[in-house]
Amino acid sequence: MSRAAIRYAKAILQKANENNIEAVLFSDMQSVYKTIEDSRELQAVLQSPVIKANDKKEALLKIFSGQSEITHSLIHILVANKRTALLGNVAKSYIDLYNDEQGVKVATVITAVPLSSELENKVMAKVKELTESEKVTLTNEVDPAIIGGFILRVGDIQYNASIANQLGNLKREFSKSL
Repeated sequence: MSRAAIRYAKAILQKANENNIEAVLFSDMQSVYKTIEDSRELQAVLQSPVIKANDKKEALLKIFSGQSEITHSLIHILVANKRTALLGNVAKSYIDLYNDEQGVKVATVITAVPLSSELENKVMAKVKELTESEKVTLTNEVDPAIIGGFILRVGDIQYNASIANQLGNLKREFSKSL
C-alpha cells in the first residue's frame, strides 16, 4: 500500500470514529474495494490520464450512490487532489486499519479448489488457536496452480503446504545433488 493511501484511510477512519459510523464506513469500503477489484474497466477509468477528473467523479458518485456521505467526500477529495487511482488502495487500507482497531485477525487460505464448509470450520478453529483470538475472518482464494494442499496467511505469517511448493523443494534438492 502506498503511504498516501494509508494517510487517506487514517483520515476517514478518524472522521468515522468522530461520527460513530466506523462500521458503516467499513461496509462502504468493503463494497468499494470489491467493486474496483472485480472491474478491470473501472480500474482502467481510474488510472486513465485521458478521462477528465470531473467525469471520473460523476461515474464514481453514480456507482457508489448508496454509500455514506464520508465515502462521497472521499471521492470528492481524491478527485480534487488528482488521486482517483488510489481509491481501491484507500478502501483496502481502511479495511485493514478497521480490522486492527477491532482486534480482528484476517486469515487467507489459498486452495486449489473451494473449501467445503466443514474444512473451512477446521481452518477457522486452527487460525483462532494460532492467533489466540476469537475475532477471526477467513477468506478463501482459489488458485489451481498450487495443485493441492493449501497456503495459509495470517498477518505476516505464511504457512505453505501446497503440493507445488513441495515439488519445488524436491526439484531444488535434486538440483543440489547433481
